Amino acid sequence: MAQLSDDCFALGEASVTIEQALARFRERIGAVPEVERVPVADALGRVLAADIAAGVPLPPFANSAVDGYAVRQADIVTAGETRLRVDDTVFAGAVAGPLPAGYAMRVFTGAPMPAGADTVYMQEDARLEGDRVVLPAGLARGSNTRPAGEEIDAGAIALPAGRRLKPQDLGLAAAIGLTHLQVRRKLRVALFSTGDELVAPGEPLPPAKIYDSNRAMLVALCRQLGLDVTDLGVLPDDLESLARALPEAAATHDLVLTSGGVSMGEADYVKAAVERAGRLDVWRFAIKPGRPLALGALGQAAFVGLPGNPVAVYVTFTQIVRPLIAALAGEPVRRATPRPVRAGFAYK
Repeated sequence: MAQLSDDCFALGEASVTIEQALARFRERIGAVPEVERVPVADALGRVLAADIAAGVPLPPFANSAVDGYAVRQADIVTAGETRLRVDDTVFAGAVAGPLPAGYAMRVFTGAPMPAGADTVYMQEDARLEGDRVVLPAGLARGSNTRPAGEEIDAGAIALPAGRRLKPQDLGLAAAIGLTHLQVRRKLRVALFSTGDELVAPGEPLPPAKIYDSNRAMLVALCRQLGLDVTDLGVLPDDLESLARALPEAAATHDLVLTSGGVSMGEADYVKAAVERAGRLDVWRFAIKPGRPLALGALGQAAFVGLPGNPVAVYVTFTQIVRPLIAALAGEPVRRATPRPVRAGFAYK
């Protein structure tokens, strides 16, 4: 006996995996070519256009990692305590003189290591007796010091091309002396919802209507990625209106993003409008919630038609739209790590 399906998306058509769809799409699109030079302070969230090599080592000179006493390891006895005369002090930002054999030098965190010194004892582990410092045995050579270039050597890649810059990246750029960075132009995204049932929040809600929540969520998701978003509002379920609006939006944007109207109902016109004005590559994905979902192109702009269900919109944005935005922005595409979970219900 045939079993009737209770899956509203089970149409008997072959679906492509997310990986297959993204690989197919990336073959047909490239990163925006325009590059901008922006101050480091304004580069948060931007995608780096070229590798940044360190012009100086980091740290630029050997220095003390703690407040304490710089010594020559050769002066430290292997058993018992060592007493060394302290004749000089070096602060952070000061130039240290050489350390004679048999002496220790008082140093502070960040102070340059005196020539000849190779180890620093923390002040907590030492005690002063007049002009002598008493040091315990057992500290390894190089302890509590930061050699020049320990973090990054001069000429090494400090920040790779394609990196979406975070606050710590900007701190690193400043640490190697940079004031400006070459970044990709911000992506321009056109966004609208479709559906005769949608009403903008704040307006009266007539019978059989719902408030449009998808645009608010999608605008936030796009702006969180540093994109320039044009909110085009709600378009009706009308093929001619969609066929006019899609190419107009594509002419001045890198990505056209819609929600709703991509299923197989009589009032779902987005697919037909895309096929009339551009190219539809994929529209049935092996993902749930989320299918159907349309991927294609409108002239030089990429197109993604998301479902109308808000949960499906969020899932498909994170799993599909986010990697596509990365490809358009020149950023390495990193898929979220999948984790198996046990369902709270029985489902074959």
